[in-house]
Amino acid sequence: MSSLRNAISRRAHKERAQPSSRKKFGLLEKHKDYVVRAKAFHKKEDALRKLKEKAAFRNPDEFYFQMIKTRTVDGVHKPENQANKYTQEELMLMKTQDIGYILQKLQSERKKVEKLTAVLHSVDNHPSNRHIYYAEDREEARELQSHASEISVTPPSGDVPDHIKRKTAASYRELDARKSRVNQLEKLYMEMSLKKELQVDRRK
Repeated sequence: MSSLRNAISRRAHKERAQPSSRKKFGLLEKHKDYVVRAKAFHKKEDALRKLKEKAAFRNPDEFYFQMIKTRTVDGVHKPENQANKYTQEELMLMKTQDIGYILQKLQSERKKVEKLTAVLHSVDNHPSNRHIYYAEDREEARELQSHASEISVTPPSGDVPDHIKRKTAASYRELDARKSRVNQLEKLYMEMSLKKELQVDRRK
């Protein structure tokens, strides 16, 4: 029965628009718009109520050390300068860990560049499949060599499909990006190593 009821075409009821006399007020607010607005209003109302309760039940003798370690600037709490928060040994340990991470990423990028370079080099050279033949004497070896030279014909570069060309171009772009990343990591590694050495012995 429900399937028959759904099969009958029904009139599409449209929502009432804003009357022409009230066009200056914009679109007519629907119930779903009111629900969103009411939820936002009540959320703000609850937040203000909780803040008022906290202010009402505040302990005047309450003290935290953070109260004397921060200062208020334009109504915003800002902590004091924490430049000397870590000792010299802790700073050296953190710098060592940073240098180790940079070195690890640099080695990983170098391996990826070498692998991608080898793949592109093999694609550009069009390597043919090489089979090993064993001959009994020199005459048979000459015959096999001549037969292999007739079979091995390298395809011209013009016959390469378009999707292969697109993939090759994308691989070359990736290779350039990885090479630039390797250069950046090398510079960063050298700078961090130099700063660490200068921090160990300032006489250098």
